[in-house]
Amino acid sequence: MAASSIPPSSTSVVRKSLLLSTTFSFPASSLSPSTKSAHRNNHRLLQASSSASASDIKPTKKETVYFDGGAHYGDLLANLILGLTILWLPLTLAAVSRAFNLRYRFTNLRVTVISGLTGEDRSDFSYKVIKDVQVVPRFIGEWGDIIITLKDGTKVDLRSVPKFREIAKYCLSMADQPAVLKESGAKGF
Repeated sequence: MAASSIPPSSTSVVRKSLLLSTTFSFPASSLSPSTKSAHRNNHRLLQASSSASASDIKPTKKETVYFDGGAHYGDLLANLILGLTILWLPLTLAAVSRAFNLRYRFTNLRVTVISGLTGEDRSDFSYKVIKDVQVVPRFIGEWGDIIITLKDGTKVDLRSVPKFREIAKYCLSMADQPAVLKESGAKGF
């Protein structure tokens, strides 16, 4: 009944768009050209007939980003200034490395830490596996470290995170933990 309400011209447009969208090149085989085109048409019909209806598709939970960024720029700036002394140079190199090679992403589904020169080192974990979250403020509380303890005992140390208190509270709320942060005193830059 729904097919009769569609004008004939629109059905031909749908057929043409279906054929145009499926005219990708297939691997060559030993079939003759006429057999290949017949095989392609059968393949298109099988794809169209095997598609699931809208009621069969389960809605997926969309991932929304809460925070996506790298280390705080103040950490880099303070360490560059203090790097003028030879004594502070190793810490300056570590801050430069963090600034260029480290990225944090907090979404509604997981925490992602991307590091390495080309971003090849990636660690993902769900909020369900978080046991405890602690924060350590740096400088005058402008940035800080977040220490996340997982249920298997693994500690994930996130260094120089901007808005670290808000992010730690968000992690605790997503992990269904009480939103009481364990904060230790400032311990340097």
